[in-house]
Amino acid sequence: MAQETDGLPTLLDSITFDGNGLVPAIAQQHDSGEILMLAWMNAEAIAETLRTGRVCYWSRSRRRLWRKGETSGQTQQLLELLVDCDGDTLLLKVDQTGVACHTGRRSCFFRAWRDGRLETIAEVAVDPATLYGA
Repeated sequence: MAQETDGLPTLLDSITFDGNGLVPAIAQQHDSGEILMLAWMNAEAIAETLRTGRVCYWSRSRRRLWRKGETSGQTQQLLELLVDCDGDTLLLKVDQTGVACHTGRRSCFFRAWRDGRLETIAEVAVDPATLYGA
């Protein structure tokens, strides 16, 4: 759902971007509260996300905007954007279509430290080769 952008300068002024002009953004499934992923946004990604309603991030590896789902079809629609108390982290309440993780899992947080070892707690839901044609 597209959001009003008239107040964008005020929003951007309330965000503390790092030295590279980025801020971490946590994506959370709006209805279940499930944490899906963490990615980075710059001012342009925030503006596009608000304008279109489709979540857009900044890809540090590709050094360009990354529209979630542009290759996999696994999109995120923004329902609400929250700024934390210090202005240095965003929380995006989204409606995730399909899986959020490039490994084919619903969430990028699929490993937990339990009983002195790292345990996989979520199995692959969709073969990444299906998502990315690899």
